[in-house]
Amino acid sequence: MSSSSLPPATSPQPKAKSGLWRSTLIVSAMTMISRIAGLVRDMVLLNVFGADRMMDAFLVAFKIPNFLRRLFAEGAFAQAFVPVLSEYKSQRGDAAVRDLVSKVAGSLSLILLSITVFAVIAAPLIMWVFAPGFKSDPGKFNLAADMLQITFPYLLLISLTAFAGGILNSYGAFALSSFTPVLLNLVMIASALFMAPHFDIPVMALAWGVLIAGVAQLAFQIPALYNIGMLPRFKVAFADEGVKRIFTLMLPAMFGVSVSQINLLLDTILASFLPSGSVSWLYTAERLTELPLGLIGIAVATVILPSLSTKVAEKADAEFRAMIDWALRIIVLVGVPASLAMMVLAEPMIAALFHHGKFTNNDVTMSSWALQALSGGILAFMLIKVFAPGYYSRQDTRTPVKIGIVAMISNMAFNLMLVWHFKHVGLAFASTLSAFLNAGLLYWGLHKKGVYRLERHWIALGARYFVANAAMTTVLLVITPPTEFWLTNGWGHKVGYLLAICVAGAVTYVVALTVAGYKWRDLKH
Repeated sequence: MSSSSLPPATSPQPKAKSGLWRSTLIVSAMTMISRIAGLVRDMVLLNVFGADRMMDAFLVAFKIPNFLRRLFAEGAFAQAFVPVLSEYKSQRGDAAVRDLVSKVAGSLSLILLSITVFAVIAAPLIMWVFAPGFKSDPGKFNLAADMLQITFPYLLLISLTAFAGGILNSYGAFALSSFTPVLLNLVMIASALFMAPHFDIPVMALAWGVLIAGVAQLAFQIPALYNIGMLPRFKVAFADEGVKRIFTLMLPAMFGVSVSQINLLLDTILASFLPSGSVSWLYTAERLTELPLGLIGIAVATVILPSLSTKVAEKADAEFRAMIDWALRIIVLVGVPASLAMMVLAEPMIAALFHHGKFTNNDVTMSSWALQALSGGILAFMLIKVFAPGYYSRQDTRTPVKIGIVAMISNMAFNLMLVWHFKHVGLAFASTLSAFLNAGLLYWGLHKKGVYRLERHWIALGARYFVANAAMTTVLLVITPPTEFWLTNGWGHKVGYLLAICVAGAVTYVVALTVAGYKWRDLKH
């Protein structure tokens, strides 16, 4: 659609925007609980097992189904399923939605079950593909392959969980699906503390914990589906018009929407050739960057996709553009300071959260370098979460695929340029560079088609953001103690001081932004 065919942008109705804001806060709050539980999980895991070869083996065995989950579930499937579901709900009614849900559930389950059976049988081959560097250490390779056979069924379970979550989100029930990931963290913590001592190879308990968590997460969603009358009957119907549309949209979207995850997985492949601990150092850094990404980026993307899809079905182009602009203001408001703060506080955060038990001084240093390299990409990863739904809500999967191919090839080029000299830090920085390229190309595509363009009000907004972020960064640099403080003090002292620094930075940012003339009421309407 050309820009000339679209009416001028206008603000959406206050009620709709207010509803989006409330939904975003709900998802963000639930995600915050999940991310905090995830941090506690990682603290426990690294304290109990350390960042060694066995932990590397588990992380790869977990990352493979987790990566595919993001393709089949939160990634490609959600982006293809929710727009079609929203269209059925808006134009055909609940009976048609119920039939579609049953047919998609059965067809998706058959595909995932087939993949799972193959993966369990071919686990050593899959491990050779995704972590070829482990072959130089037969013990680590065999352990990783054994754990993959246990963790891979998690793909089927969590994909069905995400399928259920997509249905609930389309009916406005955001809280339950956003809280579900907490169960994974709780089960993993219990596995490390209570199951591991009973295993000959303690880290094997984590693999079983992943499988148990998948069952728990799926079971948690079933009552809510029943209550809204959308519990599927699992019909295999690949020839159904709605099912065909979803899978047609899904296949290219599997690549386009999950480029950042593919890039991280490629990092893991290269990291398997690096010294032991590299996978764990990268994992630790990635987990911390996912905190702000989950709290805001994923929350905003989760909320706007059904709404954008509805606006497309209603042909409400002006409200569609205004909704993306609102989401972008939220992302920049949080993403820029999060990136800068995490870059400045990388070492204090790693030391305060993980420097205990078997996590050594060297692990702190190596992980903090990776975090600094990845922190710059927080904003880019968030932007992708806003711009990608702009395509998928319009059932355009081809453009993100083309952009994804460019981003992935660029990431590999960056990897090969940086990894040999900068090791795991080079891999992290390559992910940041490719994420910015991906986000920039996604925006440019929307701009060229006239779907969304930055307007003049962003000049004033950008100036205010610059002033506030400069003030915050200055305060953080001045009040943050040197490295020795973070490596020698007790856990409670470090966490308390880190929280005080974060509060000081946040207050500085809010005050500076307000003084610069930022209109907070614009977040609601």
